[in-house]
Amino acid sequence: MQKSMKIGIVAALVAMVAAPMVPAAASATPGGPAAASHGQGHGNGHGHGHGRPGHHAPTKSGPTSIAYVEVNNDELRNVGRYTLENGANAFDVAIIFAANINRDADGDAVLYANENVQRTLDQAATQIRPLQAKGIKVTLSVLGNHQGTGLANFTSKADARDFAAQVSATVKQYGLDGVDLDDEYSDYGVDGTPQPNDQSIGWLVSALRADMPGKIISFYDIGPSSTSLQQEKPSIGKKLDYAWNPYYGTYTAPQIPGVPKSKLSAAAVDIQNTPVATAVSFAERTKADGYGVYMTYNLPDGDVSPYVSQFTRVLYGQSAVYR
Repeated sequence: MQKSMKIGIVAALVAMVAAPMVPAAASATPGGPAAASHGQGHGNGHGHGHGRPGHHAPTKSGPTSIAYVEVNNDELRNVGRYTLENGANAFDVAIIFAANINRDADGDAVLYANENVQRTLDQAATQIRPLQAKGIKVTLSVLGNHQGTGLANFTSKADARDFAAQVSATVKQYGLDGVDLDDEYSDYGVDGTPQPNDQSIGWLVSALRADMPGKIISFYDIGPSSTSLQQEKPSIGKKLDYAWNPYYGTYTAPQIPGVPKSKLSAAAVDIQNTPVATAVSFAERTKADGYGVYMTYNLPDGDVSPYVSQFTRVLYGQSAVYR
């Protein structure tokens, strides 16, 4: 049986309620030119500050590198074992994949963590803090869970603010560096739930930015929320730190007003499924086209530095080392 967590605005900020609402999350399905590539994780969190790299930590120059980790299968802390030859981090942002948006008995959106996501959060001392001490940011991905509730169908600013408060409480409680928003697997309309609307994602992003100044808000560019953001005023896009292509094995940049190329990844690489030649080509194009982010998914346990080195040599002029 899994644990769920309902996080509301209460005196302690977090109320934990056990409720086995859904089956275990499936591992992600590899994406292709027409397929999104994220699976159905579950989770949530809470936190305070985090470690900082030393004053003389090695540095690198090049795009920000992203590593999603399927914590149903692999350990987040493995991200920190990859460095460049000079000791700089191979990856800059590690994303816990994934928490979910569930619906409670009152029809409200609640944050949910399956046992694997919850274990990663509970083991922050060994899974999260070591990464942050190296200067790697750690964020939590949030996506739908087939219950008709998601990023795109909040029907009021108040509802969006309530869910944003749950997310920000999670980030605070577990000392995370932000959140990644992913509009998949919501099954809008099931059981009479509202259909997507054009205002919902803007309300949520604005509420999150108000709650989490200085924290990362990234967007996995898929679903009705993607369409809505393409039509939003640049003032909403400017509240995002990053956005990236969701279709693994393809190269195409999000088109969100207010988000510059320096914050975009056109590359979408599934480390366990994208051919290495494709990953290298995307790295070359990322640099040539001036995009500031290179996004990867599915970093496994164990040493895959030969694969990682192929794109780090292009992005940073150095091979990756697994320490």
